[in-house]
Amino acid sequence: MILINMKTKRLFSAFSNKKHILSSIHKLHTSNRNSKYITTDLPAAYVPHEVDKIDPKDYFEIPLCSSIPFSLILPPPNITGTLHLGHALTATIEDVLVRRNRMRGIKTVWVPGIDHAGIATQVVVEKKIWKERGLTRHQLGRNEFEKEIWKWKEEKAAIIAQQLRRLGTSLNWSMETFTMNESQSSAVKKAFIQLYENHLIYRSDYLVSWSCSLQSAISDIEIEHVEINGPTMVNVPGYESAVEFGVLTKFAYKLCNSDDKEIVVATTRPETILGDVAVAVHPNDARYSHFVGKYLQHPFRKEHIPVIADESVDPQFGTGAVKITPAHDPVDFETGRRHNLPVLQIIDEKGSLSKSCGQFSGLPRFRARDAIIEELDRLNLLRGRQGHDMTVPLCSRSKDVIEFLVKPQWFLRCSRMAEKAAEAVRNGQLEIQPLQYEKTWFTWLNNIRDWCISRQLWWGHRIPAFRCFSRSNPQEQVWVAAEDEDTAQGKAALRLAIEKETVVVKQDEDVLDTWFSSSLLPFSAFGWPRQTEELQNYYPLSLMETGHDIIFFWVARMVMLGLELTAKLPFSKVLLHGVICDANGKKMSKSIGNVITPEEVISGASLKELENSLRINNRTGILTDWETSRAIASQRKMFPEGIPACGVDALRFTLCSHNIKNHFINFDVNECNTNRLFCNKLWQATKFMKRSVQKVDAVQKISTSSSNNLTPMDKWALSRLSLMVDSVNKGLDDNDFHIATSSIKSFLYQDFCDVYLESTKKDLQDVLSPLAVSHCVVLTRCLDVGFRSLAPFMPHLTHLLHRHLPLEIIGFPRDLSYPRNLQHRDPKLEEDVTIVMDTVVAIRRLKKLFGITKKHKSKLRIVSKLALFSDFLNVIKDLSASETVYLMEESGPVLEDNYVTDSVGDVAKIEIFLPKEQRQLLELDLQKLEKKREKLIKELNKLETMTSSESYRNNAPPEAQRTHSKKILALTDDLSRIEFMQKIANKL
Repeated sequence: MILINMKTKRLFSAFSNKKHILSSIHKLHTSNRNSKYITTDLPAAYVPHEVDKIDPKDYFEIPLCSSIPFSLILPPPNITGTLHLGHALTATIEDVLVRRNRMRGIKTVWVPGIDHAGIATQVVVEKKIWKERGLTRHQLGRNEFEKEIWKWKEEKAAIIAQQLRRLGTSLNWSMETFTMNESQSSAVKKAFIQLYENHLIYRSDYLVSWSCSLQSAISDIEIEHVEINGPTMVNVPGYESAVEFGVLTKFAYKLCNSDDKEIVVATTRPETILGDVAVAVHPNDARYSHFVGKYLQHPFRKEHIPVIADESVDPQFGTGAVKITPAHDPVDFETGRRHNLPVLQIIDEKGSLSKSCGQFSGLPRFRARDAIIEELDRLNLLRGRQGHDMTVPLCSRSKDVIEFLVKPQWFLRCSRMAEKAAEAVRNGQLEIQPLQYEKTWFTWLNNIRDWCISRQLWWGHRIPAFRCFSRSNPQEQVWVAAEDEDTAQGKAALRLAIEKETVVVKQDEDVLDTWFSSSLLPFSAFGWPRQTEELQNYYPLSLMETGHDIIFFWVARMVMLGLELTAKLPFSKVLLHGVICDANGKKMSKSIGNVITPEEVISGASLKELENSLRINNRTGILTDWETSRAIASQRKMFPEGIPACGVDALRFTLCSHNIKNHFINFDVNECNTNRLFCNKLWQATKFMKRSVQKVDAVQKISTSSSNNLTPMDKWALSRLSLMVDSVNKGLDDNDFHIATSSIKSFLYQDFCDVYLESTKKDLQDVLSPLAVSHCVVLTRCLDVGFRSLAPFMPHLTHLLHRHLPLEIIGFPRDLSYPRNLQHRDPKLEEDVTIVMDTVVAIRRLKKLFGITKKHKSKLRIVSKLALFSDFLNVIKDLSASETVYLMEESGPVLEDNYVTDSVGDVAKIEIFLPKEQRQLLELDLQKLEKKREKLIKELNKLETMTSSESYRNNAPPEAQRTHSKKILALTDDLSRIEFMQKIANKL
């Protein structure tokens, strides 16, 4: 327990409730040498780039008072490029949580990392090499190509780290990890071997989703399913002209030994006809029951194929008869297994028809499509073509149309692990926020397929699996999982029952899916499989925070592998945030030109600088010439004046001011600029408070002995402060950051700066007044608590401004903890001041509408029976800039020619009197009223016309619709008030 000096003790007695005040002041913490009061004055205005240079370090950090740590990892950015606003959102959310916990005396560990991003990195580096040197990776060779990727990694990793630091993140940099470093490689090998030996990993020939452009298998969740409505031209990598999709082609299979009997089948993929091994019909389809068991003549192969009955066939699709191509269709693959049909692969890894395809051999698959249709027509087997709605699977990385190929791959059995992951949420051990994603979680896990974890890439973790055989008998082979060749030899020797020296081992050429290594990070980041002190202290994580778009890619897999490999949930809570979009609700895309980088918001960017960024992406091969031109045109429209410099703190605050749990988050640069102005408001408020305290203290030596009572406005400010603290803490406890930021801004900007601070100015001019002392105490108290509440969101600004607070002069301890439970609330007083402020607003509005200024020397009369007004007449007078204010219980006789009036609900009537000589001037002002009314009507009609259309209701983003709805209400309110005033004016 600390001793509170007598000066501070006397100060507390000035407050209305000493016990509550005492309980709200925490222990004095001086956690570092930067906590001292800065006596020099602040510069004239807030300049973001100057304040951003100041490192807040651990200023707002108190000694540890909790044995339970708060641990989390930053979702590792890919080394494919630099950070975008989505990364900035993730980093800011997590930094807010970390900083708040440190201010509560909790040990925090926040691990940074970078992901090697196998497919994505290989694609972008391949494009770069081709653009710069005109070489493919095959021409370069595997070793040289990997060197190029490592060079890329070093360059991008440095930039990413710099970006994260510039965002003000307080990461534990000494724990930084990379998913391809030595410790991670060790963890990946251990995980694979353990899963393999537990019979969860197996190798099998199976139909995989293949990207011909990437020359690799990809997982199901790396596929975009694009809806096609009828004939549609689609751009496919490797083809000079677009390819038509959305067409159903019908052709005939002739019954063997019959010239007139045939079965007509329909397909959207004529290029696969060469791989047909059967035609299937439904068992109950009377149209074809007499064909079942018979054979058909293949039009291009000199072979006969059977007609089979299978319940998977939809009699309503096409003709009711479907071709079966097991090697190139997932449904057909399973049908072929059920009927023991051969698997005939006729499309190779590059997407061309194989050598077995006769006259079509070597043709690209979609060029072969046209050739095959022409040949069917020549053979008189074509039975027509028609538009057809369909879904085209695209590789999310290369945008290539997925080809289904049978390949030997490594698979991870997921059903048992998925059951455990689902049960963890079902029994409450794992919490997912927001709750709506629980349904998504269960649906995906309940329908999970085995995970194809092998990739035909050169960049990634080489699969630690070895094909082993005896030198004397190469035909007898086994696969073993091992850390290295020597261990593999030993394991294989035991299985083959031969001498170790006679075993030949060859490691699989493939690499593991990137998500496999990323899914180990919650424990591999702390040294697993070694039982390190960090692993014991910080695993499981306290929280996993990430975007909802990778709930399957990453979150579910972390849970499954964490439970399987460590027998623990990797975390007990998941917080999912939305996807960042532009101000109009469009998803950000480099090719569209609506991507905004964190640096562009922080430092600002001219239109020319924005265009230069696009041209750099073009030179490195990220954007095509056409995409670059389109993006530049889009930028000129969106940012004609460029992007203003807003600073780090304004960016962070803006990101957190949205409901992060929404599916999409619309980011508006203008909103960020508004928050920069909010920063300057706080800057000026601090300068005013500091100057006032210094002036008063120089005369009175501020102490409670010269301050007997707090004014009602002092008490109101403390009550609102207490409300803000409660609201902020609840918002952060519930991960509702927008509620916390809204509460902070509402108090500091409106309650404190616009109302309370303004109400103190007149009293503070008299430095000998006891009221000046009370105001100095409350001004300082409000900014102290306000800045500490704001610190996790705006670390740079609050660090500097808090050090400028003259807490030592006032007698307050320099508390650096996060505020909680101030208990200054006085709801009745808040209700009274709300009425007073409504009255002030009504007076200001009335004076503005009628052009009444100080030169009119008007007299203000408030008619009300509420006693509360008598305590606030001076406040009303000061805040409404009125010459005189009178309070009456009843309205007396008035000169109707010389007053205007308004009311505040049912609680008060406002009457403003004017000298007779001002009447003509007032009438001239009123002439402007009609022009304003006409302008409002025009604007309102335009908005109502736009929002009433069916197209708007169906297509406009929800955020835009809400904004327009609020605008219509505001315009309607302004219009009705002006029309009301015009009626009053008719009396003049």
